[in-house]
Amino acid sequence: MEVELLTQQEALARQRVDVASIFAEHHVGLVRLALLMVGDQATAEDVVQEAFERTHAGRARLRDADKMLTYVRSAVLNGCRSVLRRRATVFRRGLPYEPPVWSAESAVLVGEERREVLLALRELPRRQREALTLRYYFDLADQEIADTMRISASTARSTIARGLAALGRALGEDA
Repeated sequence: MEVELLTQQEALARQRVDVASIFAEHHVGLVRLALLMVGDQATAEDVVQEAFERTHAGRARLRDADKMLTYVRSAVLNGCRSVLRRRATVFRRGLPYEPPVWSAESAVLVGEERREVLLALRELPRRQREALTLRYYFDLADQEIADTMRISASTARSTIARGLAALGRALGEDA
């Protein structure tokens, strides 16, 4: 009986999600995702840190350890949405959010075309911006995007198509 109990506990311990290894492997990419969504490094790092903190606190409730990365990505996107909602509330009250000033070094390193794309991307609706970022920045498949955004795969595909069309129009490219 005691041996069975130990083996069950060992099996549960092995199944537990190792948040630290996911953090080590994916932290930088998730910060980049958040940076694209919120526009500044410090806020992006805070959003990702909070997502991992909540994930670590609730790891015992996670049923499928294989979906941990999808869960963390969703948590990061939800955190970005919350930040953007708070900024919108502040903006409505008359205190506009001012994005950080790009340094001269980063202005030189980041080409004009890339800045235009990023600015046009920020003007897209939230859902299209998220879908395009997950597809072309993280190179995720339709189903992974759908899981992360909690939508169907066909909705992810149509959102990406509409986002690309809107981005092309914003950049003045012919279809």
